[in-house]
Amino acid sequence: MSTSTTVPKVSPAKVAFASFVGTTVEWYDYFIFGTAAVLVLNEQFFPTLDPVAGRLAAFATFSVAFVARPLGSILFGHYGDRVGRKKMLVYSLLGMGLATVLVGVLPGYATIGIAAPVVLVALRFVQGFAVGGEWGGAALMALEHAPARKRAFFASWPQAGVPAGIVLATGAFYLVQLMPEAQFQAWGWRIPFLASAALIAVGLYIRLRITESPEFEALQQVQARREEPQRAPIGEVLRGHKRSVLIGALSIAGGNTVFYLATVYMLAHGPQDLGFDRGLILLMIMAAAAIDIVSMPLVAMIADRIGRKRLLQFGAVIGIVIGVPMFALFQTGTAWGIFLAAFLALPVGHAFSSAVITSFIPGLFETRVRYTGAGLSYQLSGIIASAPAPFVATFLYASTQSSLAVGAYLSAVSLVALAAISCGPRTHLDREVTPAQGLVAP
Repeated sequence: MSTSTTVPKVSPAKVAFASFVGTTVEWYDYFIFGTAAVLVLNEQFFPTLDPVAGRLAAFATFSVAFVARPLGSILFGHYGDRVGRKKMLVYSLLGMGLATVLVGVLPGYATIGIAAPVVLVALRFVQGFAVGGEWGGAALMALEHAPARKRAFFASWPQAGVPAGIVLATGAFYLVQLMPEAQFQAWGWRIPFLASAALIAVGLYIRLRITESPEFEALQQVQARREEPQRAPIGEVLRGHKRSVLIGALSIAGGNTVFYLATVYMLAHGPQDLGFDRGLILLMIMAAAAIDIVSMPLVAMIADRIGRKRLLQFGAVIGIVIGVPMFALFQTGTAWGIFLAAFLALPVGHAFSSAVITSFIPGLFETRVRYTGAGLSYQLSGIIASAPAPFVATFLYASTQSSLAVGAYLSAVSLVALAAISCGPRTHLDREVTPAQGLVAP
């Protein structure tokens, strides 16, 4: 009796969709914390601070995750490059879901005192650690199952999970903030966190049904035949790929900055500094993010024709140009003005600067260290660009009482991203031949 070791061929679209669902759930969990930080966490966990200090404290708690994300990328990347992408994605989803549900049942400062913000920070750290392991694995599963000429398209699906998570998170908070204010503050804000349990179950069901990356399995077969010793991926990345890590981190800086300015800073700045209705802003962000979900794969299709690097350069130029007009439109306070500002930020600025990052950054690294290298690059950009964005924007507006400075800040970060992208080398994806083409990549 013989057994077959042939791995059944899995549709790239099925894997890309599974990656999209999984990342949507994880980013929903991640972003409901950001939305809550703007709307309620300062009052629930930092009530002894004045409003501005409380807002900054809530932003600081939100930003703790960015410190944890590179650590998660190193640990998950280590095992993802040695034992497989799929297993690490399951563990990251479970870790994120558990931390999110626990935030939903955590008593506030009025009940347990200083322990409340301390535990909140710890749970936010776990969220960041989990999402640090998510991005690299989800991107690689879609990328390494894809045919060579459609890699940008299929790899963009997990990146589209970012705006999809925003749609779910803002939609959830838009519904609960319609409750009477007293009920919303007392318990209504917890509902989106508790709802995560159902989403995690769906994500796990779909994620467990996909197969391991064919490029990773091919690499393991080659290493087994050659009896190559397995080195620590993070050591190899830091020794031989420091330039790639830096280029990868800076290449996404503009996209990350415009995204967090739109989804975190504007949501706080509008109601608290300008007196705008928060429900209106939530709706406009949700509408723009919904368009962003569709924009991502469409932009990636263009990249498959003209090249990932050229597309990202164009996206950085867009980020340089839209900074000032985006905030000028937002300052009008009208529904159309706020929507157009969010539209410039998300389906235009974010899509063109981020849609193909899931194929550009992984391509800077060889298959054997790709999970670690790509994840570390992306998560370092969170510290460099994403985490500071609400702080810097709040400081600039408070200092100048003008959004021109905030717009100029976005333009400056996008200029840095343009320089990094332009310095990017020809990627390993351009040189390698994949198992999907009938050969084994080196």
